[in-house]
Amino acid sequence: MCRVSFMSVRFFVRAVPPFGKGGLGGILDYARKKIPLGPPFSKGEVKLVLLAVFLSAIVAGATLAHSGEARPAWQQDWDRTVAGAKTEGQVTVYVHSTYGPVLASGAFERAFPGIKLTVVSGIENDLERRFTTERRAGKFLADVFMVGLLRSYDFMQAKMLDQIKPVLVLPEVVDESKWWQGKHHYSDPERKYLFRYVASAQYGQISYNTKLVNPKEFTSFFDFLNPKWKGKILSRDIRTPGTGGSAIRLFYYHPEMGPEFVRKLFAETDVTLFRDRRQGLDWLATGKFPICFWCEGVEKANDQGLPVDIFGRMKEGAGLSAGQAILTLVNQAPHANGAKLFINWFLSRDGQNNFQSALNKADGGAPDSLRIDIAKDDVDPRSRRIDGVRYLDTDQWLAMKPVLKVVDDALAQAGKR
Repeated sequence: MCRVSFMSVRFFVRAVPPFGKGGLGGILDYARKKIPLGPPFSKGEVKLVLLAVFLSAIVAGATLAHSGEARPAWQQDWDRTVAGAKTEGQVTVYVHSTYGPVLASGAFERAFPGIKLTVVSGIENDLERRFTTERRAGKFLADVFMVGLLRSYDFMQAKMLDQIKPVLVLPEVVDESKWWQGKHHYSDPERKYLFRYVASAQYGQISYNTKLVNPKEFTSFFDFLNPKWKGKILSRDIRTPGTGGSAIRLFYYHPEMGPEFVRKLFAETDVTLFRDRRQGLDWLATGKFPICFWCEGVEKANDQGLPVDIFGRMKEGAGLSAGQAILTLVNQAPHANGAKLFINWFLSRDGQNNFQSALNKADGGAPDSLRIDIAKDDVDPRSRRIDGVRYLDTDQWLAMKPVLKVVDDALAQAGKR
């Protein structure tokens, strides 16, 4: 009985793989040589056997634990997501046309061959109509939505979105130290649904005709209220979705301007409103109006040699704008794994590098991503956040309602409903 037990012990000790000559490995090597095949045993040999059994059990346990060690939970989750997305074979993203070039760059398909990225691009109003029409008809086609704050908030209120926070998996995405101010930025009060990935410097988005205006005359936003410019200011109708929402929130919520500034701008300057984007830029470029609030396409027009440009930072400071950079996860998504895969890739270093690079190539300057561990060479200098500048975050959730009421009342006061 004793012989079998000690032979088993000797076999067990010898079964443990060698670990080198020093420390624990050296002791086990010594034990392998010295344990006899059977009795009689000296006291020293018995002690050696017991020590060998104890140490061998430790080493064997460690070896088994190491060989059977599970991959990190996030890696297992990610592997399942990638495999599921490949099975689905597709992900469908609805995106504002401003950011269309990002998804047309082919970067996602190169990262995940075999998974088709279907892109539906357009302006917010068109995307909203299409999406809501599909949902009413029982068609669930969209996986991810990428538009501005107001539309995203409307979708959340209509219970068309799932929480995006639980699908963030990649450590480089989850790690909030990689993001501006050391945190993820959300534009909903619960901080779960509307993930914001851009915060570009916002100087008011006011442009001028270079033949009719000397920009050095303007150092403060209050200079635009000078009676000299009465009847000479053009403005996009801010009551419709589009450019200018962040700028007017800057005016309204800034402690030095506030609602009274907004009221004066729309009630006392004899402002002319437009809704056709091309008409606004045309009127500015031809000199029909020397100043325009929230004209679009000014940068490109300037590059083409037209006499238009944008005012720089005023003494009151600057705001921060998300633009169309709100990322949301549509509920009842037909390609749940594909949606999760896309969201994590898009928010990763590679995804955000591609975001800035693609828009720089398309527009000659990109918005400023909230990731701070990527280069900013592709960011438009006018959009880049600058250390030392005090910014007012103008993309607050539900911030437009009181602003628009002031605009409505001011226009009524001026007889310009």
